[in-house]
Amino acid sequence: MRGLVGQQCLKAGRCGALLGGVVGAVRYVIIGIVAIAAVVAATLTLLPPTHRASMQYVGSPNGYEAFVPSGTISYKGQTDPEGDLILPNGTTLTNVIWNGQYASTIIQNHNQIVQLNDQFVGQTDPVNNQPYVNLQDVYVVKGQVPIQQVTINGQPYYVIEANSINPANIAGFYTYQGWVPNFEVAMNTPGTTAAVLPGNSPVWAWQNLTGTVAYQTKVYQHYIRGSAGGAILVQPNESIIPYGINTNIPPGTYLLNFINPNQVYNPPS
Repeated sequence: MRGLVGQQCLKAGRCGALLGGVVGAVRYVIIGIVAIAAVVAATLTLLPPTHRASMQYVGSPNGYEAFVPSGTISYKGQTDPEGDLILPNGTTLTNVIWNGQYASTIIQNHNQIVQLNDQFVGQTDPVNNQPYVNLQDVYVVKGQVPIQQVTINGQPYYVIEANSINPANIAGFYTYQGWVPNFEVAMNTPGTTAAVLPGNSPVWAWQNLTGTVAYQTKVYQHYIRGSAGGAILVQPNESIIPYGINTNIPPGTYLLNFINPNQVYNPPS
């Protein structure tokens, strides 16, 4: 059969031309595909990356940034805490989402603080006879914070990519709501030290906001899992800021001086 076909091809004188035509057609198809692929690749390269948010780093490499939650938001199919981010220079970024590690713990802590404020604010501190005030949880990051800018329902947000932060650089605290910016500034002030108040400290009985907040942090520690009150920041001018520690956020190694103060504070006489 093959001999017969070969003889017919030879007689017709068309086999070589036929095969050459097929090969040539295939060659042109391949060349066309390669050319189209090159054009597509070049076009994609020239398109602006409108759907790819680049990572930015804000804050100071050696400073402390403070995330202050105020609510929650749905982001990428999950519920994340939303609030503000205070930078060492005093700049405050609003509409900030904490996404990644510790997000659910931050939500739980914040909800607990809100519930305790609802329960205690308006009551009287039994030691100094002053009214309790609103406390606020705050999450401190040592070093720069990785963020991305996104748009959700037409609203711009900053997203903290918490999984890109070394856990040793994260710690949770709580203090008087109105002192949160001062708390963050104090942490960034050279010469500020952390200490604890002894049980017989006269600070508990001070009839001012400092005495109230100091005692209130101790009250709240009985209700917030893994928390401890009675710590203070002692600033260079000797003014103090009482605060509590949320150790249900695993204590960050690089913030141990604030998490586990080794000094006892005695006010100057």
